[in-house]
Amino acid sequence: MDFKQLKSFTAVVEYKSFSKAAEKLHMAQPTVSTHVRMLEEELGSRLILRTTKSIEITPQGWEAYRYAVKILDLRDCIMESCSAGARSIIRLGASTIPAAYILPDVLPRYADIAADTYFVINQTDSKSVVEGVCDGQYDIGLAGMSAEREGLECVPLCKNRMVIITPVNDHFLEMQRRRNLSLDDLMKEPMVLREQGSKKSADRFLSAMGIQEEELNVVARVNDQETVKNMVVKGMGISLISEIAARDFIRERRLLKFEIPGYNSEQKLYLFYRNRFGSQPKIQSFVEFLQHYEV
Repeated sequence: MDFKQLKSFTAVVEYKSFSKAAEKLHMAQPTVSTHVRMLEEELGSRLILRTTKSIEITPQGWEAYRYAVKILDLRDCIMESCSAGARSIIRLGASTIPAAYILPDVLPRYADIAADTYFVINQTDSKSVVEGVCDGQYDIGLAGMSAEREGLECVPLCKNRMVIITPVNDHFLEMQRRRNLSLDDLMKEPMVLREQGSKKSADRFLSAMGIQEEELNVVARVNDQETVKNMVVKGMGISLISEIAARDFIRERRLLKFEIPGYNSEQKLYLFYRNRFGSQPKIQSFVEFLQHYEV
């Protein structure tokens, strides 16, 4: 087993295609196929089921994928550590909202006071962030869930909530001026939503409010938050979205924001670190910066 086999295998899983994996890795497709086949032979297990039109990841394949990702991440950490010279290295794990909308704001400002710090950032789901901090894969984690684990500090970082975003036009500017605006008024508008899933905040909101999708005029389901915002800007419809994810567009007056009447959608984002960090000044310094930073 070598790193080339693991890289080829994880790329095929992530792109669900041998040809796309080969393209991204700048390899020939037969080379990628050979790497995966050799890995399967060494493990003595079928990881990927191939058909003429698609591929399917076996249960053993998914388990191998999780381990392979961790191995490749650790390899990257070793290489970056050895090549970073005298710089302080902080390994961050972050879920979608912190990775996309908090860290890009925080890190440049921290660099102003700690220019020798080198960050290694991995975006993943909240559960993996917590597990990664616990097992030492990350020094610090940012995630949208709390957790109690031995040796783990979990501190609320900031609050987030769902809001309704709309295009900036006369129709919605007039609605924004209305004092008696109801949720029903907004829910009658064409809507652009994220792809369906029990963990999606918009779906949780609709469920909590007892609203069935059949009652709405959903014009599109999109798997990318940035695409949702741009579709709303262009007037395709309105949407339900994290306030943090939309705040730059709102500040720039590219979108209008509506509070959600009769619904408390507030949730917290959390900061995680192992409570032994006292012996690591670089970790302590960044944690304290995050705790005092106005997100």
